[in-house]
Amino acid sequence: MEDHNSANLSDPASPAASVASAEIAAEFAALTTEEKEQRRAEWSQELARVEEEINTLRTVLASKTRHASDLKRKLGITVWKELTEDMNQGVKNIKESTVYQSVEQSVGTFTKAVHEAPLYQRTESVLKTTGEKTASVFGSITSGITSKLSQMKNSESMRSIEASVGSAYENVKAFASVVRWRIA
Repeated sequence: MEDHNSANLSDPASPAASVASAEIAAEFAALTTEEKEQRRAEWSQELARVEEEINTLRTVLASKTRHASDLKRKLGITVWKELTEDMNQGVKNIKESTVYQSVEQSVGTFTKAVHEAPLYQRTESVLKTTGEKTASVFGSITSGITSKLSQMKNSESMRSIEASVGSAYENVKAFASVVRWRIA
């Protein structure tokens, strides 16, 4: 029973801590004034030593942390690389978990059931047929447009426009070369 109470002394809300506090208070009250002052002085000295040790440990920890960072930098280990490795390890752990594998198996079973369902089969067949018919219609439209463009290209009107544009282009080209010659 004593071990059970001492294990819970760190939690001030626990019954063991309340009992221990009451026992300490009773013992402290039974002391003389001189003994109380001596006890307080001992506790103050011990508290100062503990706080000094804590500060020393913080300083050592900060120094070790800086040294570790320097070594990582020298090794080319960046924060991004560490984060990436941690994420990859986390994903790997998740994928290896039984819950993930169970869900993956359930999704696979569901997907298979959907693909084998008659409604899905009919929908897939309708979409496939619709796609083929659409492709056929677009093919017909494309060949019709190609034929019309070919006819237009060979028409007398198009040849006349082509000649006019060609003549205008040659005139602009000749003018540009004259201008360049005069500037130079």
